[in-house]
Amino acid sequence: MGVFERYLSIWVALCIAAGVLLGNLFPTAFALIADLEWANVNLVVAVLIWIMIYPMMVQVDFSSIKDIGKRPKGLFLTLVVNWLIKPFTMAALGWLFFRVFYQDWIDPQTANQYIAGMILLGVAPCTAMVFVWCHLTKGDPNYTLVQISVNDVIMIFAFAPLTAFLLGVSDIYVPWETLFFSVVLYVVFPLIAGILTRHFLEKKRHSHRLEDFLQTLKPFSILGLLATVALLFGFQAETILTQPQTIALIAIPLIIQSYGIFAISYTAAKALKLPHEIAAPAGLIGTSNFFELAVAVAISVFGLHSGAALVTVVGVLVEVPVMLSLVAFTNRTRHWFPAQSL
Repeated sequence: MGVFERYLSIWVALCIAAGVLLGNLFPTAFALIADLEWANVNLVVAVLIWIMIYPMMVQVDFSSIKDIGKRPKGLFLTLVVNWLIKPFTMAALGWLFFRVFYQDWIDPQTANQYIAGMILLGVAPCTAMVFVWCHLTKGDPNYTLVQISVNDVIMIFAFAPLTAFLLGVSDIYVPWETLFFSVVLYVVFPLIAGILTRHFLEKKRHSHRLEDFLQTLKPFSILGLLATVALLFGFQAETILTQPQTIALIAIPLIIQSYGIFAISYTAAKALKLPHEIAAPAGLIGTSNFFELAVAVAISVFGLHSGAALVTVVGVLVEVPVMLSLVAFTNRTRHWFPAQSL
């Protein structure tokens, strides 16, 4: 595990602080970056997110999907949580908090934006950071790779319709063209690029080049992540400093969702008697979010300074410390599960 993974929370915290500071010192510069758009997509954010996502897609080995039938219970648990439970609980919590509990503090239009941001986080299961959580819990990397591969296939077809359905249920306008364009731009294209790259590097005469290529890309992926975090918090700097109570209000349902989904997943894994190296990543996959995709779609659909974009940014702020606390919990409860794969 490299320096980045070991001190992940520190680097993210520093980038958050830097983004807020720079956003307040140089608001004009961030405004200029915000104006660099094409078809409702911010070009700078798109480039940074591509830099993050592409190396992760190269790691996805779709040939591993053929091994699904050997140990299906862990994959079944992940798919049920990611696609049949998590999106709906996130939408329900968004509605409950922003339409009911917070109705005296937040106007209905802003509440709709916040609910939309939560829905986008809920419908985007984690792809990138799963490898880090798996490593920290000594999970089975090959099985985790299968789970990620299957989720990515489902995401291509399910993300836009499920998002549109939940946004429609919440009475929020659904811009279908922008939604589909975002999925193609941030999921389909990087996935195709990753598959083609992996296929080329795995040829017999290049059998040792895949790992070298991934190691070469890793620093760029890290820089893309950190730069995106700093940029997003720079865009929201004024809101963060002038309305810290808003950040706290948004964080509460996100934290409840994270710990609640983990409790469901981890308890189910124990009931299914999964080995710890499968149970731990399975519990964390459902809890974590593909925030890169959620942020990109929120910006594309609702705008850089929208409430939806703010929620996805707060999702980044909440996710790292929450996930690290859950990693520590899963490591302490290793004895709850069988030690070896069945």
